[in-house]
Amino acid sequence: MTSSSSAVLAGRAAPLGRYPHFRRAGPFLFVSGTSSRRPDNTHAGVEILADGVRRDIREQTRAVIRNIEAILQSAGATLSDLVEVSTFLVDMDDFAGYNEVYNEFFGYDGPARTTVAVHQLPHPHLLIEIKAVAYLPPG
Repeated sequence: MTSSSSAVLAGRAAPLGRYPHFRRAGPFLFVSGTSSRRPDNTHAGVEILADGVRRDIREQTRAVIRNIEAILQSAGATLSDLVEVSTFLVDMDDFAGYNEVYNEFFGYDGPARTTVAVHQLPHPHLLIEIKAVAYLPPG
């Protein structure tokens, strides 16, 4: 990647609009908001039942972080290169489950973090979306 470039990645869930999975600006990689959506447009952490939908914040959080990890890997980075994440939760009652899984991936030396509640996300099955910034000098 050049010092300023962006990428839409094959084999990943396609962006829902005209934006890249990530954009590089100098030594920074800006990862667009990422959900638990799979390439086939299903969502990890969602089970369709006869009487409704079961959504699991832990499964969705794990899938979101793994999706971000795959995006970073495509640019030669890892989760340890993250310097900032912003998390959007539809319901703050899910904070404990989200935090539990987040702590499986990151410690106190991990990225700075902000978590906010939002009214809704682009699909009714989604409980969480995360955007991230990584520091990875070119070369």
